[in-house]
Amino acid sequence: MNSLKKTLRVKSSSKNRKIYRNGCLLSLDALAEGEKQQLEEEMLLILKSSNYDPLEVLDYIKKHDTKVFYIENEKFLDMICENAGFIYPQKGLKALVISFFVTKKLSFSTKEMFVLQKGTINKYYFIYHFYNWYAFKHGIAGLDLESQNLLKKFLFSSKEEDFSKLHLADIYKLKDAIKQDKSAIEFVLKLCQQFDSSKNALKKIKEGGASI
Repeated sequence: MNSLKKTLRVKSSSKNRKIYRNGCLLSLDALAEGEKQQLEEEMLLILKSSNYDPLEVLDYIKKHDTKVFYIENEKFLDMICENAGFIYPQKGLKALVISFFVTKKLSFSTKEMFVLQKGTINKYYFIYHFYNWYAFKHGIAGLDLESQNLLKKFLFSSKEEDFSKLHLADIYKLKDAIKQDKSAIEFVLKLCQQFDSSKNALKKIKEGGASI
């Protein structure tokens, strides 16, 4: 019964239902797409007003209760399968590692933060992380810790059995996480076409970290 309740709750948040509004049947997929478009327009305004300068955007981020940390070396992030950039709230061992290396404290729980290697920031890579941060702050489905952990496992695990036993609720969470990651990449590619080719933009997103 608890598993069923969890599935129904996640399915509801994944916006795959239909509702009646003002006598009309509306798909929540359509509503989600409208919400996505509005958020992307807001993000574009922020980026334009900051001249697409990561440091100016980071000032905006810090004003909205997200801490920004600069580190000399990001190798410790490999230990916990994380990358420099926007890091979601963490618990357990990951939080302990992050708090030790980043905040110089010990904690089994950390809030969302930006962790960046010192040096010039790769603009393409940064916009991808800014997109996810902004969507996270607006409560978009697929950006909670559980969904993101499922996404990392999906992207980096070669074991088919890791997914063959997923509960239905986890499948919905994974679906939302994949959809959100795809939206972030598409936003960056579309935006960066005015600066570079899509192929080069995607290459630079993957490179990440400090600027080339």
